[in-house]
Amino acid sequence: MAAASARWGLLGNFPILALALASFGIGTTEFVIMGLLPDVARDLAVSIPDAGLLVTGYALGVTFGAPFLAIATARMDRRRALLLLIGIFIIGNFLCAIAPDYWLLMAARVITAFCHGAFFGLGAVVASNLVSPQKRVQAIALMFSGLTLANVLGVPFGTALGQELGWRSTFWAVVGIGVFAAIALYFALPRKIAASTGSLLAEAKSLGKPQVLFAMLISVLSAASLFSVFTYITPMLNEVTGLAPRQVTYVLLLFGVGLTVGNYVGGRLGDWRLMPAIIIAFVMLIGVLAVFSETLTSLVPAVITVMVWGIVAFALVSPLQMRVVSEASDAPNLASTLNQGAFNLGNAGGAWFGGLAITHGVSYQHLPWLGAVIAVLALMFAIWSHLLDRRDEVFVESGASA
Repeated sequence: MAAASARWGLLGNFPILALALASFGIGTTEFVIMGLLPDVARDLAVSIPDAGLLVTGYALGVTFGAPFLAIATARMDRRRALLLLIGIFIIGNFLCAIAPDYWLLMAARVITAFCHGAFFGLGAVVASNLVSPQKRVQAIALMFSGLTLANVLGVPFGTALGQELGWRSTFWAVVGIGVFAAIALYFALPRKIAASTGSLLAEAKSLGKPQVLFAMLISVLSAASLFSVFTYITPMLNEVTGLAPRQVTYVLLLFGVGLTVGNYVGGRLGDWRLMPAIIIAFVMLIGVLAVFSETLTSLVPAVITVMVWGIVAFALVSPLQMRVVSEASDAPNLASTLNQGAFNLGNAGGAWFGGLAITHGVSYQHLPWLGAVIAVLALMFAIWSHLLDRRDEVFVESGASA
């Protein structure tokens, strides 16, 4: 116990900080493309909706790559597996930086995405095992802070860099972050971290529970609601609000601040009452997206709405993650990884639906209504899941009384 407490000191945090640095790079490369869509579309001679499919391609890469790599690395030493995954990340971003055309950039994005879900699922488990049991949640939160900081710092500064020096420079910068993270992981992580010895088949069976599937479906819809709008935030702010491209960077920074606040608020609400917190968050999200279509035409209201939207949207992430893991208690590691895939399936679907809506005549100003409709579907499933909880509680109580 004393050794575990010592590891939680400043020097002992280094392995988790290395994981956080890697998650910062992964988060940056996932989200920064939204701020660079017009630049990429113009340089590669494609439409904005076609450029938006780069978000879809990445998200599908995470969705299908996460379970594949989770199984492929299940029996590997954890340190070696994490170094392999960060290596895939570096190679993928290198290919993005040198891609000469749209389809090769799409392929490079998919390669990059393969490491995403598996790295976060595995990294969270490793982080929790590096500290005493009383501080495992703090360790996981510290690792995932890299993802939050990617939205606060990585995305706006990556967007600014790409607008100033060309979008490829952003990917070169991410390659540098990946190399630095790989070096940090190599020296910081313990030399041997044993792989899981549990049965993958037994874990997979537990994921078929109705409430686990409900939770993952809600995660998909939550992400789809966000990315059906956020994918096109740069042209929305350019054309409807009238912001210059460089001004969008500051709005993205405020959105990242909103995500950070939302992450904290969501954790607190989830500890209060999990499903009621999720339901309340969806109700608020629907209201914010409905208002966004009106506030988008004016600078100050638009900026305020974007920040509030970030708070409410990300307040759902940690409660939904808790819901999946708690309902799949027999397979928390696999469930954690697959929920990353579910979130990114929503990213892909949302980006695709948003592009489809724009192609068929929906204006940028009215695009938030699409996000609101998807959020309504998520709310319905959340209420349904909560009612099933209540029914099971009544059944257990009546059985105990009998």
